[in-house]
Amino acid sequence: MSTLDQALIGNCAFAALVNRQAEITWACMPRFDGDPVFCSLLGDPAAGAGAGRFAVELEGLARTEQWYVRNTAIVVTRLYDHQGGVVEVTDFAPRFEQFGRTFRPVELIRQVRRVAGSPLVSLVVRPVFDHGRSLPSVTQGSNHVRYVGPGQVLRLTTDASLTAVLDETPFILEDDLTLAFGPDETLLQSARETGYQFYEHTLTYWQEWVRNLAIPFEWQEAVIRAAITLKLNTYEDTGAVIAAVTTSIPEAPDTGRNWDYRYCWLRDAYFVINALNRLGATKTMEHYVRFIINTTARNEGRSLRPVYRINGRDDLYETIAYGLPGYREMGPVRIGNQAYEQQQNDVYGSVILATAHLFFDERLRRRGDESLFRRLEQLGEQAVAVYREPDAGPWEFRGFEKVHTFSAAICWAAARNLRAIAAKLGLMERADYWRRRADEMADTIRNSAWNEQRNSYMASFGGQDLDASLMLLYEWGFLRAGDPRLAGTVRAVEQELRHGDFLFRYVHEDDFGKPHTAFTTCTFWYIDALAAVGREAEARALFERLLECRNHVGLLSEDIDPYTGELWGNFPQTYSMVGLINSAMRLSRSWEEPL
Repeated sequence: MSTLDQALIGNCAFAALVNRQAEITWACMPRFDGDPVFCSLLGDPAAGAGAGRFAVELEGLARTEQWYVRNTAIVVTRLYDHQGGVVEVTDFAPRFEQFGRTFRPVELIRQVRRVAGSPLVSLVVRPVFDHGRSLPSVTQGSNHVRYVGPGQVLRLTTDASLTAVLDETPFILEDDLTLAFGPDETLLQSARETGYQFYEHTLTYWQEWVRNLAIPFEWQEAVIRAAITLKLNTYEDTGAVIAAVTTSIPEAPDTGRNWDYRYCWLRDAYFVINALNRLGATKTMEHYVRFIINTTARNEGRSLRPVYRINGRDDLYETIAYGLPGYREMGPVRIGNQAYEQQQNDVYGSVILATAHLFFDERLRRRGDESLFRRLEQLGEQAVAVYREPDAGPWEFRGFEKVHTFSAAICWAAARNLRAIAAKLGLMERADYWRRRADEMADTIRNSAWNEQRNSYMASFGGQDLDASLMLLYEWGFLRAGDPRLAGTVRAVEQELRHGDFLFRYVHEDDFGKPHTAFTTCTFWYIDALAAVGREAEARALFERLLECRNHVGLLSEDIDPYTGELWGNFPQTYSMVGLINSAMRLSRSWEEPL
């Protein structure tokens, strides 16, 4: 069984992972990029064996089941013992509308219920601090336990026996129990009543949110789960969108390709926002645009970073968390991400394409105006200035730079969008200006990235390597369906990068050698391109195969082993869930089409 058989819960303030044995294996508090107070996903911390766990353990465990409550971010795990005992654990993070605003406390609610028999259970609550290096001091009150760490104090409020919690004493589960874990604050009601009310309100919130999605006719369950997952990877307080909730799950076994993805990449966030907007989840986009506007304002006169903290700062100096051994003992565990220092020229295009929605989407409360357009023009000028310059590219190479076709093409798409925005605002002189810039950039890309001998665009200007991001030339409109250059590029990419049912992002050596796993979203890009060149039957078959690679609750990580189908890389990966949504929207039969 893969240890990425995990379910994601959260509330757009923080998130946690729950495994199939009802253990919280990962939870950073007080926010996504905070201290992992539960961290067994990354092994036993240095502070003590078995620390960093929050588990409901059933004596004589025989088997388990796990599922999401339909159309919600609420997870149910059912544990069976060999004697007919059955326990059900319901996990969620509260989220609902209250007093005219969204209530989203940094709090885990765990409800434990006896379903059958006389199950013998233990409650294990062992938070750890300072990235696995220190244990808390523990105090207790009448119905709560406080865990005092160097930087924060956390509290467990429960109607379970505190002795059973503190001593981890097994007991026969008879009555329903509630465990509320979060900040050191007093609950206004009992743990049981709080859990019950929060559950009902949270259930209603998510089901109403899903009701307002514009989903395709086919693959609805998969798209809904992907949409909820993307929503859970947004930090609503600032509008930031993180790439994944985890750090340092390797892209492949023992490769050292371990990265911290708990931050906001401007490129990844653009793809997430684009996908959610297609589904009608416009509020998330509006929040992200606020993040973008604030971030670019603080960067006045400086180059944009490719990645920012969720508070908008760019101090992402990379360190090693020596207190954590790593996923399956495969360290290092990294905190921070040195990619923030890289030159990645696509960031200007990503920001402009994400913000362009404000000028064309009539549903939005805030609309784009001339003032915002003038600010975007400044970014557009930077895009024009750098699109022919070497950069680390979308794959963030650490050892070399090239003029990447991906970066140049998204900068071209930005210029084309600025032309459309100017025309929308009636600024025809500026529209003509950006039309000329876009035409010049398109000519440069065609002359510099096309390889006549291979009948394909190359990954870099004048280069000989291919990469999967070339499939996005169709996504952005640089190549259109029916263009022989699109068909040629698809054929060349599949011949070089396809392994079985999966597409590698590239196959040449990088800073860590040759890749061993397929980058999940690249296969979705390939599926979209297959449909665009008229190979829709192949695209649908490949899409169905990729859906089979989701874990038991419908989630995908960053990478897939092409031979075993095992999930690798940070989890769940927004890029991958975006690819699922986009491909489903493109391939699905219409609602009007007869069954």
